[in-house]
Amino acid sequence: MKALRRVALIVVLGSIVSVPAAAQAADASQVFINSNEIKWGDAPPSVPKGAKIAVLYGDPGKPGPFVIRLMAPAGYKIPPHWHSQTENLTIISGALYLGEGDKMDTAHAHALKAGGYHYLPAKAHHYAFTKVATVVQVHGDGPFDINYVNEKDDPQKMAKK
Repeated sequence: MKALRRVALIVVLGSIVSVPAAAQAADASQVFINSNEIKWGDAPPSVPKGAKIAVLYGDPGKPGPFVIRLMAPAGYKIPPHWHSQTENLTIISGALYLGEGDKMDTAHAHALKAGGYHYLPAKAHHYAFTKVATVVQVHGDGPFDINYVNEKDDPQKMAKK
C-alpha cells in the first residue's frame, strides 16, 4: 500500500512539474534519461515567457539537490536578478550570455558556448540572454528562486497589473 501511494504521488508530482517518469522511478542514487526522453513544459511564471523547462532530478522548489534544463528561444532575456542559493550552469547547446550587475549591459556579457560552465555564488546580481536557441542545465541545492533587482522586471508582478 505504501509503495502504491508513493507511485501515485510521483505520478501527480510528475504531471505538475514535468518530471520525466524515468527520473522519478529510478532508485534515488541513479537516474538514466536520454535526450529524447526529456519531458519539456512551460517554464514557471517567475521567468519571462517563452522558455521551456525540464526537471531531471529532485524538486527545485524544495530543499535538496536538483537538476533542471531551461530551453530558451533566440532573443530570450532574463533581466538582472539574484538567487538565494548558489547556481551551477552548463551550456548544453547554443550560447548563453551572462553579465554581472544591476543593469543589463549586453556589451559586457560573457558568452558561454555549448560545453561551457559557470558557477554563480548566492546573491550575485546577474542577467542572461540568448542570441540563438539555447539549452542550459542548472543544478544546485533548492529551493531555487529568482529575485529581480527591479520589481518592474518580475513577470509575476507584471501579470497582476
